[in-house]
Amino acid sequence: MLIKESYADVKTSANGKESTMRIFLFHPTIPGYPNARFPGVALFSEIYQVTGPVARFARQIAGQGYIVAAPSSYHDFTGPEPLAYDVPGTDQGNEWKVVKTLDSYDEDSRRTVDYLLSLPTCTGRIGATGMCLGGHLALRAALDPRITAAIPYFGTDIHSRTLGPNDGPNTSPSAPAPRPDPTTASGFVAPHTIDQFDKLKHCEVAMIFGIKDTHVPDAGRDLIRAKLREAGVTFSFFEFAWAQHAFIRDELSKGRYDPAITKVCFEVLLETFGRVLKTDLGQGTGEKEEVEHVC
Repeated sequence: MLIKESYADVKTSANGKESTMRIFLFHPTIPGYPNARFPGVALFSEIYQVTGPVARFARQIAGQGYIVAAPSSYHDFTGPEPLAYDVPGTDQGNEWKVVKTLDSYDEDSRRTVDYLLSLPTCTGRIGATGMCLGGHLALRAALDPRITAAIPYFGTDIHSRTLGPNDGPNTSPSAPAPRPDPTTASGFVAPHTIDQFDKLKHCEVAMIFGIKDTHVPDAGRDLIRAKLREAGVTFSFFEFAWAQHAFIRDELSKGRYDPAITKVCFEVLLETFGRVLKTDLGQGTGEKEEVEHVC
């Protein structure tokens, strides 16, 4: 399919701070069919905002018949321009990642879904994906019941509860006590993602990791998998033996880009989104399937 690219600037106001978030839009088009409708996908970027590799990933998804909306995560601090894949850009992205509040991240995802649903060409079915920081944000966004499929690529800080302001890594299987925050409607800091997996039961999740990813070690991936299972989430869990962090980044990946594994992962995304977002499944029965034990 052909793709039309544009953007929209959306107002946000998390924690009492007014800001403008740019959402980059990648919209499939079919000549002669101006009223064609497509599912939507919220695409969350790594710590560098919407870079060339993120835009190319968006185009790949849009070309398969999805309206892709990619928000600029750091609008609280800067404009929509991407950070450079260098030491200063990396340091700045990592700093903003933990200064930005969970409530701000949550409002960003809600506004992105709101925007997709406002488009007359959207069918109303929404998925989420992203890589690195964006992998975490895609999973967190799926706490929203309007998102029914999520494909997080090597999501960071899930297992350690280190997204947003924090007191340091916490890999306990148990949720910490709520932290007060007078700037939020609830009076408390939003709970960490891993402590809300029970809110993902409406969504099918496919987690993708590289075993050689130093950002999410074995114990971290094991904790995420165990908590998803404990919460009763419908999920798949993929671990690739030779993949490192950022293995789908096709530019300045520091030698980690693996096109063969990237292709396999894209097939996982297409299968999940195609089945959940493009197929009219109707109302689920909620019945547990009994699988026959046969050879």
